[in-house]
Amino acid sequence: MKISLRAALIVSAIALAACAQKDGTDMGTGSDQFGTGGFENGGISSSALDPASTEYFAQTVGDRVLFPVDQSSLTADARLILDGQVAWLQRNGSYQIVIEGHADEQGTREYNVALGARRANAVKEYLVSQGVDASRLRTVSYGKERPISVCSSETCYSQNRRAVTALRGAGS
Repeated sequence: MKISLRAALIVSAIALAACAQKDGTDMGTGSDQFGTGGFENGGISSSALDPASTEYFAQTVGDRVLFPVDQSSLTADARLILDGQVAWLQRNGSYQIVIEGHADEQGTREYNVALGARRANAVKEYLVSQGVDASRLRTVSYGKERPISVCSSETCYSQNRRAVTALRGAGS
């Protein structure tokens, strides 16, 4: 009798573990029957598919532009990204924008804060020249204080030489 009770408990545990919710999401792991981690569309959250969302802006339009070493002038690639930002910002006028200027770890703190400020201002000036209302824009420089990639090589440095267009809800 003890063996049949154990067998019944084991079979019940296995059956419960195999159960899934009606939407196809596995109750234990958060992944669905298609292996997409509980997100539709291959792991992309549905908010990233909403053209008015900040996730869409960051992932589809692009929220950052990169700069060459010791430069604050916009490259052709940067202008293409910023043109997409202009179009998105004109369609979504309720957002306030903070343009963050960043630098790599080379050089002094003071130099990099000034360089980050020039990069942020270059982006701001471009957005304004393309029709974005200047009253929606603010700049800040973090210099080398907020790297997204940390190592002492060009691979990391190039990712840290950037300006990021951060969106804030209306009134922020």
